[in-house]
Amino acid sequence: MASSTSDDDFITVVCSNPNRIQANTTSTDVEILISVTNIPSWDLPSILCHQTVKVQAHRNRLIQHSSYFNGLLSGSFSESGLDCIAIEWNLEAFLHILNCIYDCPLDVTSKNFLPLYEGALYFGVEMLLMRCKTWFSEVVSAEVPPQVQLDDLISIWSFGLEHARDFLPELCGSYLARNFMWAISMNCFVDIPYDLLLSCVKHMNLTVDSEMHLSNALLVWIDANTECMEGLSRNEDVCTGILKQIRLSLLPLWFAAEKRSSCHFSKFADESIDSIFRLLRIPSTGSVDALGASHLHDLRIRLTKFSKRVNLSSCSQITSAVLLLSLLPSANSIDYILRGIGQSPFNLERLDRDQCSEVLNLLPTLSFEAVQEVDISKCPRLHLQSAIECFRKSFPSLRILKAAFLLKFKISTLRKLVRKCPMVCEVDLTTDTSPIISSQVSVVSSSPAITPQISNLSLNVQDMTSFYNSGLSIAKLTLEGRNDLYDSDLQYISRFCVSLQYVNLKGCTSLTDVGIASLLRRCIKLHSVLVCDTSFGINSVLALCSSSSNHIAVEQIENELLDSLALNLQILHMGSCKCVDETSLLKLMSQMQKLKSLCLSDTRLSDGALYSFRGSSLEMLDISNTMVSNAAVAYLVGGNPGLKCLKARGCRNLSQQESDPQKREFSFSYSCRELHNEIGRTCMLEEIALGWGFSYSSLEALKPAITSLRKITVGLGGLLGEDGLRKLPTICPMLELIILYFQVISDRTIMNIMANLKKLVVLAFCHCLGDISILSFKFPMPNLRKLKLQRVTPWMTNNDLFILTQSCANLVELSLLGCTLLDSESQQIISQGWPGLVSIHLEECGRVTTMGVSSLLDCKALEDLLLRHNGPGLQRSFIFDAASKLPMLRKVSLDFCDAAEGDFDIPNYGDRHFLSTLKIAKCKLQKGLKVSFVKAPWRRQVHKETLVLVWNSSTVTRTVVKERL
Repeated sequence: MASSTSDDDFITVVCSNPNRIQANTTSTDVEILISVTNIPSWDLPSILCHQTVKVQAHRNRLIQHSSYFNGLLSGSFSESGLDCIAIEWNLEAFLHILNCIYDCPLDVTSKNFLPLYEGALYFGVEMLLMRCKTWFSEVVSAEVPPQVQLDDLISIWSFGLEHARDFLPELCGSYLARNFMWAISMNCFVDIPYDLLLSCVKHMNLTVDSEMHLSNALLVWIDANTECMEGLSRNEDVCTGILKQIRLSLLPLWFAAEKRSSCHFSKFADESIDSIFRLLRIPSTGSVDALGASHLHDLRIRLTKFSKRVNLSSCSQITSAVLLLSLLPSANSIDYILRGIGQSPFNLERLDRDQCSEVLNLLPTLSFEAVQEVDISKCPRLHLQSAIECFRKSFPSLRILKAAFLLKFKISTLRKLVRKCPMVCEVDLTTDTSPIISSQVSVVSSSPAITPQISNLSLNVQDMTSFYNSGLSIAKLTLEGRNDLYDSDLQYISRFCVSLQYVNLKGCTSLTDVGIASLLRRCIKLHSVLVCDTSFGINSVLALCSSSSNHIAVEQIENELLDSLALNLQILHMGSCKCVDETSLLKLMSQMQKLKSLCLSDTRLSDGALYSFRGSSLEMLDISNTMVSNAAVAYLVGGNPGLKCLKARGCRNLSQQESDPQKREFSFSYSCRELHNEIGRTCMLEEIALGWGFSYSSLEALKPAITSLRKITVGLGGLLGEDGLRKLPTICPMLELIILYFQVISDRTIMNIMANLKKLVVLAFCHCLGDISILSFKFPMPNLRKLKLQRVTPWMTNNDLFILTQSCANLVELSLLGCTLLDSESQQIISQGWPGLVSIHLEECGRVTTMGVSSLLDCKALEDLLLRHNGPGLQRSFIFDAASKLPMLRKVSLDFCDAAEGDFDIPNYGDRHFLSTLKIAKCKLQKGLKVSFVKAPWRRQVHKETLVLVWNSSTVTRTVVKERL
């Protein structure tokens, strides 16, 4: 601290404190006298308890460091000769200013920045102004999580604008642009002033995961601020001005289609769809030049040095040319750049691997070091080899790649990825799971794809070492639904994914038990195994239960524990794996002690296996469709108090009271009520799926455990009744999903649900009984996204369907079964009311397709389409037409009964577009029933068989099964 000029050069500054901290002070303790001579030892909380504070300070020092005191104490003012002056200012801020003047430590934070800066301006303390400027500049420029809260940022921006401090609004806009994804998660995002938001959106460093995130955020802001905007013209100007900043060509098709019904965005949504389809008409091998120079800027993906995630999911219009365009320094210089390397018109798609790498090395592409995650799921036109080359050069820190529903992404492509991008540790290659699960269907005939006996992905001696090292980082691999994955591929994967910790093979129907077991033996670090709907069997169980020392070299595990994989498993999902017998299952359960998530649905699970489980960390348990008893489930629940999800739908024994000698401490009959009491005492559930034995009394018993419940499914055998359904919104106010099977429902119960559960996202009533009407669905449900009504609304007419579009305006999935009064006009009601639908299931819905299908195909973002028994109006070419008009369509389910000519043309591999699964059911007339199909298209028929075609990365499998799929 600097020394004072003289002992007698003091002045007393009196500052009142109207906002003093209330404390246990006496009535006389309202004033305090303090001195700067002991300023380092000031007890600020104690000082702020007083109503008046008198501070003895050096006159000359105040004059020297403050222009305010300089003018007041050394000028011609009457106060200049006084020994005591009064000021009116925030006491805490003024004391901090004195600390700064006397060179005491002062921490500037987001909370005190504005009072300090405002005080520094008022009192003219340049040293404090500089300290505040420096702090704010450093904070808003730091590459760390946001340190200034959004509400404080808004206040700082407004202050800077009001006091003509240009650097503050400029820095606030830059800070908001860089941290936009964080800002949109804040409740006060809608409080951002328009001018600040506009400057942020226009800023060169605007950082968003995708154009969809930006659009959603702006629409939320507009919806929240519409009422406070002055005048309709101002409202239109604000909406148009800010929404014009969106790059419409880069929106996902489903999002653009959905927003066609938005009052603010409908025009932009139509422009976006037109732009997307204009791009789709350009062949995927088309050149950048064909895109048109005027559109190049709008086709540049937003990438800044602060970008961490790039989300292109569901952007069917994305090609490698578009991706490359975003990686070049400037869209304006692209022609010059391409001509310079002799690639005009530029055609990245047609280059082979070596040429692609060579050309990219010649281009001045930018590097975005911060990007760690890229999502290219559902981007079927993206040339994967070229994309990987782009990732290699421009995303050197890439760790997560999501490439779901891309059949072209083969295991050989995965090999290229891990070699080119060695830091990648997580890959998602999910595809649609084939409906042909051997344990669930009876195959009549099949022409399967040829299974390779050996892998065609061999490694030579030279590249074995480098390739092995490049795959060390792969820790999480999702291959769900890949029916083109064979045992030889698993052997190949196990060579370069030795550090694998998480593997998802769900629905990989071409794998054998021996192949899965081989992978488990090699990947000794696995802690999460998902193998539902596979041939996972006894060999795989043995691989999990055997010691790691039995199947790898000692030098490779010198630092590893000699434990079985089962001992360290955290996730095991093996639903529908019927190849595992009771003995093997019991052995497996006895070894798993660290398990957090366990799925044993549709297996040979017995009480003995549950009793053998010694773990206490379970958070998710799925034992649906097994024969377990109340006592065994209660035993497991009692030992796992952290359970958050319990699925036991289809467990018939849960409705019975029985005794079992294996029940150890439960040697008496155990009722459903006692099981539910145990769950209520032990757990805090977020999801339940129950059936047999579940009733209104069960709901009361579970009440302590389900106050935070988000998802509930009640299946066959459960009976909540009128009272239970009526109390459901009160007991579980956080519900987001309700699925009811075979329940008794009424208008009153549904109206209660619709009116009180505003967070509901999924609602399904399947085969329920009761007298309901359209009155049930007249409550607005803006958050509802999925609605399934199966055989509960036979009275539904076109007018009722229109009312449904008004109350549930934001659906993306719709399933109607048994609405026999609907006709062809309902197609237009659906397409206009829900233009963003991605899934439509219409079965036994009157005459919906009697006149063909036209309006329904206006739902341009459809991915899943089921039309069965709705009238024989589907043209022979319907599958081709739908696949060509709907670029995201992957799954189609039809019935030969609806074919106008009795048959459908089946696309070959090259003409199928994005289609991966086609199911066509065949029916026959019920015995003894003689009616004309033309006169009664809704007549009851008996199912005969289903033709299933499944396309994978290289071929198609054609199967006929007895079941209706």
